[in-house]
Amino acid sequence: MIKNTYKGKFIVFEGLDGSGQSTQVKLLGDYLKNKKQRILLTKEPTQKAYASSVMPLIHDVLAHKKKISAHELQKLFSQDRKEHLENRVIPALKKNITVISDRYAFSSFAYGKASGLELDWLVKLNKNFLKPDICFFLNTNPKTCMNRINMRGNKHDLFEKHKTLKKVYKNFLLLTKKFKYIKIINGEKSINQVFYEIQTNNWLRNPCSTCNSQQDVLFLQKSWV
Repeated sequence: MIKNTYKGKFIVFEGLDGSGQSTQVKLLGDYLKNKKQRILLTKEPTQKAYASSVMPLIHDVLAHKKKISAHELQKLFSQDRKEHLENRVIPALKKNITVISDRYAFSSFAYGKASGLELDWLVKLNKNFLKPDICFFLNTNPKTCMNRINMRGNKHDLFEKHKTLKKVYKNFLLLTKKFKYIKIINGEKSINQVFYEIQTNNWLRNPCSTCNSQQDVLFLQKSWV
């Protein structure tokens, strides 16, 4: 991935479906706004208000309305990410706005590998995209996540199955060992306790202590099982 050289900071939240990352994105956004920072909250895959050209197809696949191969789905996610960066993220960073994204390329790595795809292929598909300054991974047990998903009462999307989430969880833990800018947050705690752990993270006090990490280069050179 390409280092962020823009004025604004790029913060990413990752986790399993049901891990609570969407809630924490909003809390951090509100916290930084109170500190007089300019903030843009965003999400992947893109949403209706700022949809990419492939967003409708992605949402149909996730909602079980259409079927495509795992390879094709990841190519759609990549195109969605490309348009998201070009049209929403990078223009904000250029204006010195802090961008906080609910999901990013690491979801493609973790969920794509759980679908049987090669991790090296997934990384290469995303190698020309912007590297976040920091990524918070909400470490939440798959069983806890499924309980939260079931409490919503909505129809499960393509990946919202316990067996799938267990594979995705294992992949996310693998990623945290390879990228120094992924910070593990205990997602099993209460909402306020989780946010306190994020709020008091050293990076937020001293941004970019890990921004020059070469872990993404090393990551591409590793052999994966």
